[in-house]
Amino acid sequence: MTDHAPVILDIAGLTLTDTDRERLSHPLCGGLILFARNWRDREQLTLLCQEIRELRDDLLICVDHEGGRVQRFRTHGFTHLPPMRTLGELWMRDGGQGGSAMQAQEAATACGYILAAELRACGVDLSFTPVLDLDFGESSVIGDRAFHRDPRVVSVLAKSLMHGLLLAGMANCGKHFPGHGFVKADSHTEIPVDERELSAILADDAAPYAWLSTALASVMPAHVIYPRVDSRPAGFSARWLQDILRGQLGFQGAIFSDDLSMAGARLIDGREVSYTEAALAALNAGCDLVLLCNQSVESESGAAVDELLDGLSESQARGEWRSSEASEQRRLDLLPTRPAPSWDALMTEPRYMRALDLMSSDAQD
Repeated sequence: MTDHAPVILDIAGLTLTDTDRERLSHPLCGGLILFARNWRDREQLTLLCQEIRELRDDLLICVDHEGGRVQRFRTHGFTHLPPMRTLGELWMRDGGQGGSAMQAQEAATACGYILAAELRACGVDLSFTPVLDLDFGESSVIGDRAFHRDPRVVSVLAKSLMHGLLLAGMANCGKHFPGHGFVKADSHTEIPVDERELSAILADDAAPYAWLSTALASVMPAHVIYPRVDSRPAGFSARWLQDILRGQLGFQGAIFSDDLSMAGARLIDGREVSYTEAALAALNAGCDLVLLCNQSVESESGAAVDELLDGLSESQARGEWRSSEASEQRRLDLLPTRPAPSWDALMTEPRYMRALDLMSSDAQD
């Protein structure tokens, strides 16, 4: 049996408790996701990441830190990053036919570099960005998190942002495959349904995943049902993940499930499922990693987290899912491969200072 640590969980507070340490030491735990509740200031965040790294140096420390309204750390020197729609608007400033498109690409690279460099200076490994959803103007949960309505503009700006991440030594995660922007419903609270044909989705929403298949390090599928393709949400669908994303579009990186505690993950094949059942469905459909968020702060001291870890262990012993050496390697490939400068060193780094200048000048234009 190969080692495979597919679970990304969360912690409740500003430091690790004994319970956190026990969970993070579990052989099925591959990392954790941080939230605003895990932040007091930059020094505390850095010490927390050091605590985690001392416990296990292979744990992947993640965060949703996109810019705009989805930015977990905003004070004590962290740059306020714009929503990605701002970059799309910059692209269109002269109709997208002139220098503004080039300016927008450079601004996107600057945003990506600042985002990743600041996080890495504090010890965070990966941000779940960029959003590749298209801005249809109807989705409140996506909204200004999307770059643009045109998949070509989205792809170019996302690749520019990913270039900035890479320059700072950070991988990327495109989301939410094959596209969450068309549906109005919020998958955090209900199950969105997109009735379009596969050909329409592939030609429009999923086009960035085809064009960026060699540049994307990881992908997060949507908790959206596309009934003309599969009756299951994309994150639990082998048709979407194995046949289309990996087979047809050629994606080779890691696949994360979206949060298994979301409403869109709790009903599969018309039946309400447990966290363990949801994780098994995701892993067997083709996910390499599964996220369970915000359960460490729920009643009974995060019993759902232990339930998932124990349930997956028992299911593995029963042969209900197989440990995957390839999936584990994809997880490890997301870890940074070079050390990051300290915060103080970053503040005088020429590339970082130039990126700040670019962001500031673009905001004023």
